[in-house]
Amino acid sequence: MAGCSPEPPPPPPSLTFQGLPVSGSLKDAVRAGFGGCVEIALELRCRRDNVKFFGQGPFSAAVDLAGSDGASGFRQLTLWHDGDQNAVFAITRVLQQQGWRYCYTGEENWGDQAIYTRDDVPFFMSMDISYWGKRRLRVLPRAGDRADVCASESKVEQRP
Repeated sequence: MAGCSPEPPPPPPSLTFQGLPVSGSLKDAVRAGFGGCVEIALELRCRRDNVKFFGQGPFSAAVDLAGSDGASGFRQLTLWHDGDQNAVFAITRVLQQQGWRYCYTGEENWGDQAIYTRDDVPFFMSMDISYWGKRRLRVLPRAGDRADVCASESKVEQRP
C-alpha cells in the first residue's frame, strides 16, 4: 500500500575533516563540492575529483547516501586513485609519521584491511590491503563509545 512504508531514518550528525565530509546529509556533501550524484540500487553516490587528503593526491572521492534520494545521509567517505592502486599508500605513510596506530585484519586472502586510529579524532580509516578492484581508503566515524577499532577485531597485528 502506498504511503505505508516507514519514514527513512535521519542522516547522521555532520562530521568533516580537512574540508571533506565524513558523515552527514546530502546538503553537507553538496556544500563540500560533491556532485554528479547517481542512483545505484537504494543508494545515491555523489563524487568529487581532484581531492587532496593529508597533503597527498589528487584522489577521487565519494559519499554513498542511504535511500535512492539520499534522505538518510552518509556514514563514510571513500577515496581512491583511478590510475595508481598504490597511491593511497602515500596517505598511510603520513598517518604513520603523525603517530596514528594501525593494525591489520583478515586472513591475507581477501577483504584484508589496514585500520588507522588515533585517540584524539572522532573517526578511523580503513585501507584495502587485498582487493580485486580499486584500492580504497575509507574514513568512517567511530561508534559512540569511541572504542579502539583494532581492539574489537579478532585477529589483528597492532603497531604503535
